[in-house]
Amino acid sequence: MKVLLLGGTGEARALAAALHPEIEVISSLAGRVPDPALPVGPVRIGGFGGVDGMRQWLIDERVDAVVDATHPFAATITAHAAQVCAALGLPHLVLARPAWSPGDAILVGSDTEAAETVAANGYARVFLTTGRSGTRAFKDVDAWFLIRAVTPPDPDTLPVDHQLLLSRGPYEYDGELALLREYRVDALVTKNSGGAMTEPKLRAAETAGVPVVMVDRPPLPAGVCAVATVEEAVDWVRAETAG
Repeated sequence: MKVLLLGGTGEARALAAALHPEIEVISSLAGRVPDPALPVGPVRIGGFGGVDGMRQWLIDERVDAVVDATHPFAATITAHAAQVCAALGLPHLVLARPAWSPGDAILVGSDTEAAETVAANGYARVFLTTGRSGTRAFKDVDAWFLIRAVTPPDPDTLPVDHQLLLSRGPYEYDGELALLREYRVDALVTKNSGGAMTEPKLRAAETAGVPVVMVDRPPLPAGVCAVATVEEAVDWVRAETAG
């Protein structure tokens, strides 16, 4: 059995390791992050060329099943995989890590709505952790931003008043709390990515009394089979293999 694993997350790497070498797994990475942490086994890097390209690739490679373990906000590739697998009749699973509980956060539906919330509340010093693609919505907001990202955002998407902090998790509570205090942050903006790697910033914000603006996750495509843990995904793949 040959499985395409749409990855780029810690869960995807753990799943590839758990299945290797028992099952042939090809991990696919988008290629947006330089020097990514690579999973065990074969890896392809780059896009498929949309729905048609993915469909042809799956046919050419004779893939038997697809597991989507991409980032919860990688909505486009998730939608494409669901569409293609349904059309081809391929077994398809989404491994979606549990979301964070919003708690007292201001829950919004998009980066644009988050930017509007920052402006409406008059936050002056904002810790922006929505990633390199999330900065454009804040470009014209009258505030100072500490922008944390793995790779630099495009310069024309950045707010005028900002400081860029290039960094890759995991992060620890003490460090996140020190960061909030050092930069006198009065609001944290984040996506509801879930997982333990970046969760400490939420606990640090609670301790520091810093309000949180949280972008809610896009919904999964209708009708997809989804699990929350690597262990459940391993069981699913093995069951498909046995079948």
